[in-house]
Amino acid sequence: MAIIAHFGHGKSILTDLLVYKAGFIISQKAHEMLFSNARKLEKERYIKTTSTTISLYYELPAKDLELTKQECEPNVSYFLISLIDSPGHVDFSSEVSVTLCISDGALVIVDCTSGDRLQTETVLRLAIAEHVKPILFINKMDRALLELKLEQEHLFQTCRRIVENVNGIISTYGNNTSPMGDLQVDPTKGIVGFGAGLHRWAFTLNQFAEIYASKFKTVVGKIIKRLWVDHFFSPTEKKWSKTDGEGYIRGFCLFVLSPIFKVFKAIMDCRRDEYTQLFKKLNIKLQDKEHDKLE
Repeated sequence: MAIIAHFGHGKSILTDLLVYKAGFIISQKAHEMLFSNARKLEKERYIKTTSTTISLYYELPAKDLELTKQECEPNVSYFLISLIDSPGHVDFSSEVSVTLCISDGALVIVDCTSGDRLQTETVLRLAIAEHVKPILFINKMDRALLELKLEQEHLFQTCRRIVENVNGIISTYGNNTSPMGDLQVDPTKGIVGFGAGLHRWAFTLNQFAEIYASKFKTVVGKIIKRLWVDHFFSPTEKKWSKTDGEGYIRGFCLFVLSPIFKVFKAIMDCRRDEYTQLFKKLNIKLQDKEHDKLE
């Protein structure tokens, strides 16, 4: 799997975190080590010039295994992933092209504060040309909250615009009649992730849908479709609507962004009891060292 992105969109940090998850580096070194920057010059200048391959072993939880469309062997939940971190600078596009020639899939990373850029289109075009199916990760959401201080609706529209722009690029260069099938990225299908590599958190809509499916006594497939685009919920009337109206709040803002905003505010205000309770509701488990960092 290739990791492709515009320069500076957080590709190397996310690679570090995946390497940490596989047990190659310790927690303290994640996002600082730049594990895939193998050359001394790359580490000194914080710019990648060549592609680097890392083999990662990962065991997928049974509930997530159900989301995979490919046929898997019975009782097998482990995967060996050859992760290829490629350069993000436009001057090294040839390296990206070679990387995609040997890849089965591509993780496209986009900075939510700057959106898709020229190199985003370039790497997507190269991926489609090599018949490599992309998935999307919208990165640096922490900056949208802490630096830009975006409101929930504004942040949703930002994420929505990125998804639409990426799909626009895919439509321009892709062909739905190809063996790859539909290449459009869709958050409700679990192929769009959101998060912040620097702060080590990420999610897909499926994770929130599981929480609310249990609460509303419904199935995940039904609730997940209401967590994206134009679906609005009235907390007072306990009803859903496809049109915005008085007392109705967009599902993505109310059920996804609102808890995240509350966690951020509680942490920034040093209200431990509040964010600890929020962690329990969101099924977020922290190690003792991680708790200490919040103090």
